Amino acid sequence: MSTAALTALELRPLSARSVVLSLLLGSHPAQSPARDLIPLVADLGVSEATLRVALSRLVASGDLTRDDGNYRLSPRLLERQRRQDEALTPDTHDDAGRWTMVAVTTQGRDPISRQELRRELAGQRLAELREGLWLRPDNLRTTELSPELLAQTTRFTAVPDEDPVELAHRLWDLSAWSERGTVLLSHFEADTEPISRITIAAAIVRHLLTDPVLPDALRPADWPAEALRASYADYRRSLA
Repeated sequence: MSTAALTALELRPLSARSVVLSLLLGSHPAQSPARDLIPLVADLGVSEATLRVALSRLVASGDLTRDDGNYRLSPRLLERQRRQDEALTPDTHDDAGRWTMVAVTTQGRDPISRQELRRELAGQRLAELREGLWLRPDNLRTTELSPELLAQTTRFTAVPDEDPVELAHRLWDLSAWSERGTVLLSHFEADTEPISRITIAAAIVRHLLTDPVLPDALRPADWPAEALRASYADYRRSLA
């Protein structure tokens, strides 16, 4: 195993459980019999016995379901796959300089509810300008809030008076995101060890889930998001 790349990236090799989930999250449909997983995971250093233990535990924990010998992602993980697919192929359109703004209008929420609200807003690639006020460029077709979130917020479309490039840098640490993405891509393309590559591939997906998907005019130079998406897509095709 090439541990140098993983050490440099502060990553640990995926466990057998994570290997199975990564493979199924990247599959359409998200299902497979154990016999098809055995040769795949063998190349990743996971024995058949270890695989079967991992599959049993994933079923017991509700992450997978089993039907007629097929292992499928649970509804919760199918939702995770949907978000992952959106991150890998974001559906954008011309924002015409407009921004989506969401104001939290409910008060007296408990800490857990506030945390869930913040998680959903961040999951929609909105960023918090100040407490209770979230926004992003209006270039995503898929920015859809759940009914629960809609009941707690009011949504607007606005055009900022300040420089939108400066505003984007205030909302997101774009330099840090770009630097991390470039390092991930460099190691991924240079590494040839199967377990290192799937571990870095999973890190690339996690990183793309935090991509703000800005319009071209607001991105820093050498923004690595598209190169990361293309490299991961090639890798997923090779596994298929």
